Amino acid sequence: MSYKVIRLPEVIDMTGLSRSTIYLRMSKGTFPRSISLGQRAVGWLKADIEKWLDACVSASKAVDND
Repeated sequence: MSYKVIRLPEVIDMTGLSRSTIYLRMSKGTFPRSISLGQRAVGWLKADIEKWLDACVSASKAVDND
């Protein structure tokens, strides 16, 4: 299995969230956790971000259908 790791600028681009919002939501457990890539580098699994986005879209559509 191969994993695609993306860095913060791409996460921001994909989600439209700011850096501070991403870290706030991570601390609350409502956003995928980053993984350590070294002493001072982190990244996110692209698949985790895509799943999170899918869940957001599904939740939004469920609210619209009510």
